[in-house]
Amino acid sequence: MPIEKRSRAAIVCLLGFFALPFLTRAANPPDAPPVILIQNATIFTVSHGTIEHGSILIKDGKIAEVGASIKAPKDAQVFDAAGQFVIPGIIDCHSHIAVDGSVNEGSVSVSSIVNIADVLNPDDVDIYRDLAGGVTVANVLHGSANAIGGQTVVIKLRWGLPASKLPFEGAVPGIKFALGENPKRSNFSIPGSNPRYPATRMGVEETIRTAFAEARDYKKTWDDYDKKVAAGDKNAIPPRRDLRLDPLVEVLEGKRYVHAHCYREDEILMLLRVAKEFGFKVRTLQHVLEGYKVADEIAAAGTGASTFSDWWAYKVEAYDAIPYNAALMTHRGVIVSVNSDDAEEATHLNQEAAKTMKYGGLTHDEALKLVTLNPAIQLGIDKRVGSIDVGKDADLVIYNHDPLSAYAVVQETLIDGRVYFDRKRDIAEREAREKEKKALMEKEKKAEEKRAGDKKPGEGKPGAGKPEEKPKPPQADAVSGGAL
Repeated sequence: MPIEKRSRAAIVCLLGFFALPFLTRAANPPDAPPVILIQNATIFTVSHGTIEHGSILIKDGKIAEVGASIKAPKDAQVFDAAGQFVIPGIIDCHSHIAVDGSVNEGSVSVSSIVNIADVLNPDDVDIYRDLAGGVTVANVLHGSANAIGGQTVVIKLRWGLPASKLPFEGAVPGIKFALGENPKRSNFSIPGSNPRYPATRMGVEETIRTAFAEARDYKKTWDDYDKKVAAGDKNAIPPRRDLRLDPLVEVLEGKRYVHAHCYREDEILMLLRVAKEFGFKVRTLQHVLEGYKVADEIAAAGTGASTFSDWWAYKVEAYDAIPYNAALMTHRGVIVSVNSDDAEEATHLNQEAAKTMKYGGLTHDEALKLVTLNPAIQLGIDKRVGSIDVGKDADLVIYNHDPLSAYAVVQETLIDGRVYFDRKRDIAEREAREKEKKALMEKEKKAEEKRAGDKKPGEGKPGAGKPEEKPKPPQADAVSGGAL
């Protein structure tokens, strides 16, 4: 992550620390009414066109009916959305929000043993902020410090609920791969520590190939054991479990998706060849800034591409990035999404998708798909989310303007038919939150002053009771090499 983004992130975290008590209290939405009718809205279904002055009937968190004229049931709560616009919830295919601690386990080059699902933080204020930008689903990834990184998880942004309620039920789990500068550590070092293998792009490829060769052999030992047990061999001894290889066997069996951080065309083709060699598919190429150069090969492999709208030149690998990338890959038959890789960027993914209408000439519907239906397809959750269709989850966003307009502001965000962000409510509670925030900060200030006044003369100064400690060498940012 660039230095300027890390600095901004630190400021955001500090503000979020003070704001969190108020947001947490205010964010717990009431139970969703069993029947809701959103009416008089312009509805962008994504899958079957636009409905002017349309209505959406929601029952028990699911879309029960969509059309131009729906009569409100007697027990329905009615949302009059006259002059407003409704789209499916935005899906961010590359996110690092809601992670308690660093997104990297950078000590080894294959860290498939770790799992983001184990460290989900439901109190991360970025969940609420991203809801305010219309995001309802996020693919939360391990960082890119490793050729094969940790296990990933798809979540719904159910702000106010515990961590156990965040994972998207039934979503296929994933695992993070990374190619290029980050896993070979060309942009990362810890003073006094020994370099970690791999240190070259060739080494990254060899690391991935070796790990899957081991996983293939490991899988065979279990297959042989299962056959013996099925044949009635009561003396069969099970192989020793290997937690590092278990997730890779799931990849070989199609039970876990590979999401691969990459930039350069040569490395994109390398990974597709390795995947073909071992019989698995790369589900998405993440960032994939040179994807436009090899779009035909990506499409032929059945691999999705999740890219930025126009980030460029933040490191050497990104120098050949162009804002036409998403559109060019789309025109060549690749399923493309536009992602954030950044909590703040996620708050305006609608506008990031809109840029492809200028850079590449995508239609309104094609641009909207980049942050709704296409990422849903990439994550294997399109039967439940990504478009406004009967039977799907009622994950919806209501805007005051066309969602691809720079003037569009989210009014309400619903997940499973439940309002998790309400702009009017948020604005109404800001004054009270600000007063409580000031009171808490004043209380903290007085406590600091009291602690300072209680210190004995000379206490805390060098030589007071213990020798002065020498300054420790600076520690590298644990997240470096993880996001970009």
